[in-house]
Amino acid sequence: MSAQTAQKVLQQDPTKALYINGEWQAGSDTVDNINPSNTSENLGEFAQASTEQVKDAIAAARLAQPKWEATPLEKKQSILQAIGDELIARCDELGTLLSLEEGKPFLEGRGEIYRAGQFFHYYAAEVLRQMGDLAESVRPGVKVEVTREAVGVVAIISPWNFPTATAVWKIAPALAFGNSVIWKPANLTPASAVALAEIIHRQGLPEGTFNLLLGGGSSVGDTLIHSREIDAVSFTGSVPTGRKVAAATAPNFVRCQLEMGSKNALVIADDADMQIAVDAAIAGAFGGSGQKCTASSRLIVMDSVHDAFVEAMVERMKTLKVGHALDDGIFMGPVVDDKQLTSNMDWIEKAKQSGANLAYGGERLEMAHDGYYMAPTLFTETENSWDINQEEVFAPLACVMRAKDLEEAIAMTNDTRFGLTGGIITQSLRNSALFKEQVQAGCVMVNLATAGTDYHVPFGGRKESSFGPREQGQYAKEFYTIVKTAYQKAY
Repeated sequence: MSAQTAQKVLQQDPTKALYINGEWQAGSDTVDNINPSNTSENLGEFAQASTEQVKDAIAAARLAQPKWEATPLEKKQSILQAIGDELIARCDELGTLLSLEEGKPFLEGRGEIYRAGQFFHYYAAEVLRQMGDLAESVRPGVKVEVTREAVGVVAIISPWNFPTATAVWKIAPALAFGNSVIWKPANLTPASAVALAEIIHRQGLPEGTFNLLLGGGSSVGDTLIHSREIDAVSFTGSVPTGRKVAAATAPNFVRCQLEMGSKNALVIADDADMQIAVDAAIAGAFGGSGQKCTASSRLIVMDSVHDAFVEAMVERMKTLKVGHALDDGIFMGPVVDDKQLTSNMDWIEKAKQSGANLAYGGERLEMAHDGYYMAPTLFTETENSWDINQEEVFAPLACVMRAKDLEEAIAMTNDTRFGLTGGIITQSLRNSALFKEQVQAGCVMVNLATAGTDYHVPFGGRKESSFGPREQGQYAKEFYTIVKTAYQKAY
């Protein structure tokens, strides 16, 4: 059924799913796209680009970029609007495809596609808002104009956990500001990438403006980040890979934007509404099987409410249904693949060996279909210094820690090399004000889950979580454009 669904949604033969210079091409090899909810199902064999094809895409993007930048604004706006329209109109079928290959529940997959459409709509409007500044010079009779121009050719390397949304919040602003794009999605989720490329293809951009390269990081990715013909690289993924991107782009003075790891904390204050606290912790820690850079894997709970919170959490966790991504009423699907599941189970054993108390979960689940299923897992009596609380696990796994007061809770929140999001559940304006002011994170939440951000405001973190300008909203232009200052003597 799943393979038939993929074939129904995709118009393109997966073995010829590379999109280079306006044409679909076969690659040097193929990889299977296994359904994590039912590993007996292969969604298709998807093409893998060769090094020569990567170079061809770069050359095509360089030729196309000036044509795209010179395209009239209303034409650009209508193209981006049409892409967004189709994503939203087809969010059910595209969401189904996304859920089948990534494993998240259908409602989350559908919501991701809908949000991707909203990103395109937002940046379609931004096309018409590109205005510069005028200034008087300190020299008499001289006028100054400040404008923005496209960076040029942008390489986009996106992850598998939000295969459409994360890619789109890079692709949409890159195109809106006049850049050409070469997109390398994660190899675990190629079908969603091809579906998006098909939609973009139908809009008639100049050939080479948008290119899709499926393939591995060691081949396609390395060729892109080491190229002198690339003007900017936007990457979302792990810290080790992010370091490689930064090291490769620096010698060529290529702009670099990195969104990497996290280890986000949710603080439960002693005056917290327990219902709000549990709702936020469940959504933040276990939504999307915990495979979110914004997941709240550290739950810092003040002593006076610790036991009540843990008891409420365990009771709620007992009600969470795990199952096939397309099953009705599930809260959590499988994790993405066998490698991720093995890593998750290894972390559970490490936590036990460190002395953590397993309050709930901790086991692999057997279902009607063979898949990468595990129970949502909660540990208590953990220490912030332990590896389980310092390393990104990317699993439906959360650890509870005790704090005696707000000062200690904030110190624990900041005691990490990451700094993407942080949250607090409190009814106190003083608590929320101090937390927002003192927490070292790019995004701070009050009485909300740490996971879940809006598309029209900046997104990014501090420390090892992020490097370079912010993503999303109007702040995206800081990465995708270059400022030009022009002086003119008035005659």
